[in-house]
Amino acid sequence: MDQQNQTIEPLLQRQQQEEDGTSVQGGGGGGGGGDADTHGHRRGSSNSNKLTFLPLIFLIYFEVAGGPYGAELAVKAAGPLFTLLGFLVFPFAWGVPESLVTAELSAALPGNGGFVRWADLAFGPLAGSLLGTWKYLSCVINIAAYPALVADYLGSVIPAVAAGTGGRTRTGTVVGITLFLSFVNYTGLSIVGWGAVVLGLVSLAPFVLMTGIAVPKMWPRRWTVQVEGNKDWRLFFNTLFWNLNYWDSASTMAGEVERPERTFPRALAVAVVLIAASYLLPLMAATGATDAPPDTWANGYLADAAGIIGGPWLKYWIEAGAVLSSVGMFEAQLSSGAFQLLGMAELGLLPAVFASRATLSGTPWVAIAASTAVTLAVSFLSFDDVVATANFLYSLGTLLEFAAFLWLRATRADLKRPYRVPLPLPALAAMCAVPSAFLAYVCVVAGWRVFALAGGLTALGVGLYGAMRLCRSRKWLRFETGVVAAAEDHQGDAVVSAGDRV
Repeated sequence: MDQQNQTIEPLLQRQQQEEDGTSVQGGGGGGGGGDADTHGHRRGSSNSNKLTFLPLIFLIYFEVAGGPYGAELAVKAAGPLFTLLGFLVFPFAWGVPESLVTAELSAALPGNGGFVRWADLAFGPLAGSLLGTWKYLSCVINIAAYPALVADYLGSVIPAVAAGTGGRTRTGTVVGITLFLSFVNYTGLSIVGWGAVVLGLVSLAPFVLMTGIAVPKMWPRRWTVQVEGNKDWRLFFNTLFWNLNYWDSASTMAGEVERPERTFPRALAVAVVLIAASYLLPLMAATGATDAPPDTWANGYLADAAGIIGGPWLKYWIEAGAVLSSVGMFEAQLSSGAFQLLGMAELGLLPAVFASRATLSGTPWVAIAASTAVTLAVSFLSFDDVVATANFLYSLGTLLEFAAFLWLRATRADLKRPYRVPLPLPALAAMCAVPSAFLAYVCVVAGWRVFALAGGLTALGVGLYGAMRLCRSRKWLRFETGVVAAAEDHQGDAVVSAGDRV
């Protein structure tokens, strides 16, 4: 990677503002929030800890996909042909618009917090706080699934930790895995990023081998086999959605990326192709080289198909890859969630303690600890409606995100955009319409329990915003005084403290 010297021009005088009940300090932990850059955003880690191109690609990869694990249910729901078409079209119809939005706004507003900053700048702090609540809850619900999945795979070797046992051994294993992986996250984002590269390459390698071995065994007619009875379109589209969302998650770490205006667009472009290929090619191989009917395609069948195609060694490698993939997804998404909390604290939407950084690693240790605690709490809930609620909240947040993108294009022509999607506003609206229609569909088909749970969590988000206003006005907690996206004009001409806006 080329290095670029950047001139840091602080825009703020870091001082206590007692009249606002605010503080520029990030609380304990040693690192603080960093200085402001020339765009008025808090700078993140030192250059030696910055995320570069390759680690960012694999963090995006694990935040979105992590491999084709879990895609089997699409074959069961609609058959091989529609599954292949879905994983060919969906990454581009859905992933490309969200990636382009993420690339433009991460380059324009390169601070931690990502999409929270976008909504905050477009519609004000309440919108930013509510979007942050929706996305964060969706994130931690996802994170909670991965230690349990690792325990499920270990259950084939250690029966006491298998799914359904519900004993102390399994509970202790899930808690232990969660705490250990959270500690790894604490050691540094650069370590997590390069670890994601290693995990990604090792977990993808068996699928590359399976695809190569399967080529002479594939028969195109197998791709046209139909499911018995009616196709389950709801399961099919939910499977596509579950496997191909969270393209915007890396935006919460934009302040930690080296030269984000250049790195983000390139990394997202490569990640779209990598993720599409990581689903499409193994599915083509497994459906084209085996004769299993669609109704036998349950979760984990890709490992069975690998055993048929290449032998037991390949099956075991893919099963081990599933564990590595779960680890990678946990680390990537925990990093995203933790830096989102840090960004919200820098915006004054959460207390300053959430902006605390560890002295050596520069990681937001309070945010990591809080996210780990929430993850552990969610780990022991029933996941049927909880996962559906995560999809619902994510859909609401992304609809608000698209609205913020279009609003900023329409009203903030002065905003410096180092990367700009090369389309006029009407074309951008059309681009966002396709994924927005699908997001609306996900919301409409949700059951009444999901509506009720999502409504309650949304009310909780509004209540959190009100509580933060009260804590600020009564000076019960300290808040950041840093430059805030909604108050700046991006040129440093008008800087308003967080206390004047929340």
